[in-house]
Amino acid sequence: MADSDTITRSAPDTVKILIAGGFGVGKTTMVGSVSEIAPLRTEESLTSAGVGVDDLEGIEEKKATTVALDFGRITIGDDLVLYLFGTPGQQRFWFMWNDLAIGALGAVVLVDVRRPESSFAAIDFFERRGIPFVVGVNGFHGEHPYPPEEIRDALALPDHVQILLCDARERGSCRDVLIALLDQLIAAQQAQT
Repeated sequence: MADSDTITRSAPDTVKILIAGGFGVGKTTMVGSVSEIAPLRTEESLTSAGVGVDDLEGIEEKKATTVALDFGRITIGDDLVLYLFGTPGQQRFWFMWNDLAIGALGAVVLVDVRRPESSFAAIDFFERRGIPFVVGVNGFHGEHPYPPEEIRDALALPDHVQILLCDARERGSCRDVLIALLDQLIAAQQAQT
């Protein structure tokens, strides 16, 4: 084959995205449902050691928790691959967020409207570090009882933060949240050039 017939392909661009939020909001589920590879999970069973430490109110059925991270990958096109890093939600593991955030271009903050206060730490984390994020409102049991503007008010979010209703169990729903974040990142980059 002649050199002129050889197709030169460059490696795709990779983008690191964090999936964050409170304990039990659906981060592991989101990474798993959208990942094109079998996700890496660092889940451990909840034990009696967490009694009095882990607040299970509203998520009493939860049996396991992420103790380090979740990892998944989704290819957006020939030239773009997203690496997804799910953060641990329990406060005792938040020290890992700083390391996980290194190199992240953006984030999805998952919110459970049954426990919106569990998302405040993640929102604050990304705002303080200037990492762009969107809010994905995970509709447990397929329900979205509040419109995005009520959620915006409850979370005291500025107008520029996108709020998207989603279902962490459904690949297409999670993909749409990630695409909204990518669109936001691309628009911000184009505005700088």
